[in-house]
Amino acid sequence: MTRRQYAFGRVGESEITRMKYMTTAEIREKYLRFFEEKGCKRLPSSSLIPDDPSLLLTSAGMVQFKPYFLHVKEFDPNYIGATTVQKCVRTNDIDIIGTTGRHLSFFEMLGNFSFGVYFKHEMCTWAYEFSTEVLELPKDRLYFTVFEDDDETIEIWKSLGVLESHITRLGEDDNFWRAGPTGPCGPCSEIYFDQGPDFEGDAPGDDGDRFLEFWNCVFTQFDGQEDGTLAPLPTKNIDTGMGLERMAAIMQGVQSNYETDVLRDLVAVGERLSGASYRGGTNATAGDGAQAKVDLSLRICADHSRSVAFMIADGILPSNEGRGYVLRRLLRRAVMHGHKLGIEGPFLGEYLAKIIELMGDVYPEIVDNRELVERIILSEEERFGRTLRTGQAYLVDELSALDGSVLPGQTAFTLHDTYGFPIELTEEICSESGVTVDHAGFDACMEEQRSRARAATKGDAEAAWSTYGGVHAETLKEVGANIFVGYEHTEAASSIVALIKDGARVARIEQGEEAELVLAKTPFYAEMGGEVGDTGTIEGAGGYAQVEDTKAPEAGLICHRVKVVKGSLSVGEDVAAAVDADRRARITRNHTATHILHAALRQVLGDHVNQAGSYVGPDRLRFDFAHFAPMTADEIKQVEDLANAVIMSATDMNIYETSLDEARASGVTALFGEKYGDTVRVVEAGGFSRELCGGCHVRNTAEIGLLKVVAETSVAANTRRIEAVTSYAALDYLNTRAAELDAAASALKSAPLDVAARVAANLATIKEFEAEARRAKQAAAESDASAYLDAMVDVGYPLIVIRVDGLDGGAMRNVWDVVRARMPKPGALVLGAVTDGKPIIMAAASDEAVAAGFNAKDVIKQASSHIKGGGGGKPTMAQAGGKDASGMDAALEAARAFLGA
Repeated sequence: MTRRQYAFGRVGESEITRMKYMTTAEIREKYLRFFEEKGCKRLPSSSLIPDDPSLLLTSAGMVQFKPYFLHVKEFDPNYIGATTVQKCVRTNDIDIIGTTGRHLSFFEMLGNFSFGVYFKHEMCTWAYEFSTEVLELPKDRLYFTVFEDDDETIEIWKSLGVLESHITRLGEDDNFWRAGPTGPCGPCSEIYFDQGPDFEGDAPGDDGDRFLEFWNCVFTQFDGQEDGTLAPLPTKNIDTGMGLERMAAIMQGVQSNYETDVLRDLVAVGERLSGASYRGGTNATAGDGAQAKVDLSLRICADHSRSVAFMIADGILPSNEGRGYVLRRLLRRAVMHGHKLGIEGPFLGEYLAKIIELMGDVYPEIVDNRELVERIILSEEERFGRTLRTGQAYLVDELSALDGSVLPGQTAFTLHDTYGFPIELTEEICSESGVTVDHAGFDACMEEQRSRARAATKGDAEAAWSTYGGVHAETLKEVGANIFVGYEHTEAASSIVALIKDGARVARIEQGEEAELVLAKTPFYAEMGGEVGDTGTIEGAGGYAQVEDTKAPEAGLICHRVKVVKGSLSVGEDVAAAVDADRRARITRNHTATHILHAALRQVLGDHVNQAGSYVGPDRLRFDFAHFAPMTADEIKQVEDLANAVIMSATDMNIYETSLDEARASGVTALFGEKYGDTVRVVEAGGFSRELCGGCHVRNTAEIGLLKVVAETSVAANTRRIEAVTSYAALDYLNTRAAELDAAASALKSAPLDVAARVAANLATIKEFEAEARRAKQAAAESDASAYLDAMVDVGYPLIVIRVDGLDGGAMRNVWDVVRARMPKPGALVLGAVTDGKPIIMAAASDEAVAAGFNAKDVIKQASSHIKGGGGGKPTMAQAGGKDASGMDAALEAARAFLGA
């Protein structure tokens, strides 16, 4: 049946009344329980930070299951599959969000997944059963699309009682899922709900809202080849997703996602804060212009607040790139629309409170990290307020320099992208000056940005597979996971199970060659969680190699990056693996120290402190954490004192494995943004620090020796960084500082402990000399005032253009004060000077001279190019520095010519 042959009947009122109202929470729980009872394992949502470098954010439920789909990891044999409700963020079309009833940046995806156990018949049967018996959707309002050649699925739907008139065959663009040009793929079947003739649309799969897709069943059964053929996969997989918000809209009989219970409660927060009223409907841009803008802003605040809250709760912090940029853009867009509604001051905390009330029981991370989310939101709102004022100043400058009545699209885009100005606000400000905006140019810049965003995020489930696999995945499938014995041993007898050179498997490597070597059993720790990989040696009967690094390109596969120093090494060969034990010991001291440091920071600064990144090497440690202000010297000392008290208490470490639920219940700190399995490793330093960690640690805190903080800096908004050293590195650091202090004391001819006082006294003397020099320069300038007046000409107002070398900007302003007082009537001055080889030009004028045509900014613009410089200012005073002192005379001549002197 083609799309043109599709037929449907009108929906009667009796069918609408048959529908049963369900809350979002009820739908979520019914779905998970349904598939749990079928034999699927209920699993929690994974983080919004995907365990996949090819993805920016988790945008589909299948992301956490990629290793199981390709059987790189085997799923729990006690279950037939998995079922989840996955929190997702998708921002490819951020500018559309709010304008329709369907688009959201944050949404929940209900999913169930099978990795070779059940397939089409079970999936279709269960989807139909859940839709018609659990949700009790009217069967005559359900419609189905299938891939045009997938007769098997059509027969399954028909066997379940679906009328052929409710089944539509669609082509590959609509109903065939691919990961990319090659790789896993297969047909899919989508289920639609007919919302009735009041909605636009003619058939499932078109652009209208009448037929609302709510469930997509993907049947991954082929492996796409380079020649276009479809080879059967070893196992047939199921990957399904049902949009929770869309299903809630259906079950609650509303016209858009924004009118469902959860989102409507968030819209109500905006109504309460602003005093505005929400009209609702499928299209927020339709109808009355003023009301449409109110609806759009209320929708955006409701949607974006969820994205912002959950992104921060999962460990994403605002920044100018990557995930942090997406977060900041969503947050600022919400703030802008709140201000458009008339909400004054920070307000997103009100949305957070409602989100926790509505969703905190399902996603405990939003509750656990409430303080951090609140603080970051507040800080960003205040920061954006300052940025907004800066942006307004930027726009005023651009308008004053505008040659014409059209603001360039690039300028409007800069305001949008850098300062968070929506185009509507830019247009509003421009209209007050009689200026229009180049929309075509702005749209072109926006499209370029969208293209970059789509390329970066790859936006959907297909992209999640695009870089998966390769030689490491195949190696893991073939040889299995390594056995890691490095917690207990730094040496082990083992055998080589694989060698990878230049991206391909090889059987042997010779002297001088570099490759990745895989052992059956290894004591080498692979770089993970901030801890660097081990180095050492691997030696066999025929040769030995230096291990230069250790990494885990796939979960379970530890690869040793080696260079053969002598002889050769071959697959199957027995070898002795030895970690550089001294280097490992230094690393473990620093790693345990980061745990103690983390706990100390939380005690001193507050529970909002969470790890935001780390580096643990043999030489030093670096710890990034969420905090909102520079640490004071006293706070740093408190942290050091606490940490060293624990270190010097010689406390035995307690390291053990337990379930994730038991660890959380006992109050273990889970690192911000990290992902954990069902079984976790707990690392305890007495009762002071208790964290989940898979890294290497000391056996007793006394092994650390001493911790010394060497730097505390900012790395991003709301993110601080501590750098520290321990043990021998701490001793070296303190000895170096002591030697420097002794050298300074010797140079100052003072005792080491008197250096600070001697330096302060010397600086005070220097400042006195500098003040005397400035006074001498000012006196000289005043005595030369008559010489300046001799250069005065009349161009409708008194004007002096003169070169006086040796003056800085402050001295030039002093000259202007003296000359202005001695001019016969208010005038203007242009001064040029070369001081210490650097050229500087200043232009200044009275209000009367400006009224007569003088503009200091224009004068500087004309003159500064000759000294290869630039600057700015106001019509009454402007200044420029440059790089080419040889052009100073030409610059002053240009100023004279411009002013008609």
